[in-house]
Amino acid sequence: MATVELSLFSLDEAPLGSPSPAKGQVMHRIQEVRRLQGMSLRSAARHLGCDIRQVRAQEQATTDLKLSDLYRWQEALDVPVGELLSESAEPLSRPVMQRAQLVRVMKTAAAILETATTPQTQRMAENLVQQLAEIMPELSEVSPWHSVGQRRSNDELGRIAESPISDDTFSHYE
Repeated sequence: MATVELSLFSLDEAPLGSPSPAKGQVMHRIQEVRRLQGMSLRSAARHLGCDIRQVRAQEQATTDLKLSDLYRWQEALDVPVGELLSESAEPLSRPVMQRAQLVRVMKTAAAILETATTPQTQRMAENLVQQLAEIMPELSEVSPWHSVGQRRSNDELGRIAESPISDDTFSHYE
């Protein structure tokens, strides 16, 4: 006698970013591309207009995404959609890999420029940043690596706002 598994959701009711029906099947490689591009989870969340938990869930390789979500990721990562889709074990295409490498080099050059203490180092870093921008103009918008933690915009709250500490915690110290 064959057994039948019933799902708790119909196709229309499946939660956003739910795992694919074929358990463990790799659907995409968004996380790999995001990391190669040097994009943080926080930046991805900002580009996608959602919170970090949703970003983490969506970038799991076994998550079955809607086409609209895939296109939002494509726009945020600035790569062809085909590069986000899983195709056996083939590496990323050469142009996408080279772009990711140039983004990382630009982040390093911008970080050197930001922390340069001598005029000579600052000039060399400025030249390197300009030369990289000549090779790939969109690199001029790349920010440096974070020197301490992750930077937040003015409208983002810190961890303390997510899980506030009760006043009672400090009462036993008085």
